[in-house]
Amino acid sequence: MTVHLYLSLIPEALIASMLSPEEFGAYYAVGTQKKSRGQAIFFEIDPKFRSDFFHIEEGVKRCVVHEDGSPKSSIYISVYRVLENIPVDAIQSLYLTTQDGRTLGLDKSTQFPEDEGGLHLYREISPVSPLVVSSQGPKGFYELIVKNPTSLIKLPAVCFAELRLGDLAEDPQKGKIGDLPYKNMEHLRNCLVSLKTKFVMTKNGRSAAFQRHPFPNGQERFLCGQSEEDALFPAAG
Repeated sequence: MTVHLYLSLIPEALIASMLSPEEFGAYYAVGTQKKSRGQAIFFEIDPKFRSDFFHIEEGVKRCVVHEDGSPKSSIYISVYRVLENIPVDAIQSLYLTTQDGRTLGLDKSTQFPEDEGGLHLYREISPVSPLVVSSQGPKGFYELIVKNPTSLIKLPAVCFAELRLGDLAEDPQKGKIGDLPYKNMEHLRNCLVSLKTKFVMTKNGRSAAFQRHPFPNGQERFLCGQSEEDALFPAAG
């Protein structure tokens, strides 16, 4: 059987598995007696990828079928500094799995759309997971926290989702909320307004506004980047 390499983002881990992406997503999200139930966000990694930082070859060797012939679901290769040590060109597709096991695959793109202006809402996914509002577009936000930080906080790599703001992107004070699904909208408005009135490019919101990680509805997009490379995963419309 084929052995796949997956980079899980929640939690961060490099995993070898005989399951296809759809099967792995269902296994990882729906859970077993050994694992609690929850969403899954993961990348499929080029199976040829090897690195001195990981014992990938040993993990692949241990990923063998069970005695009854069923495929091996997972062999954990690493749970430490995984995202920053896998080059973007080794990342293939991004997969999002709902709590009930339905999986959506997003293809990688290196073409970034021009920033249309307005305000933005980001949910960082890995290696940290704050909720952030910013005047920077996705490319600028990535560069701000990985390449050219203006604060003391810098990340070696990051994966985050851009979430929709609707009318609030242009008019956070009077814009209509519409069908935005976020909790504590007054706090979100205040954070957005502060970007309009103060000389700051980002502001942390309350992660409690999301009980779950954001999944796309055709408008969100995901970005993964390191100090040298980056890639965009547009949501399917």
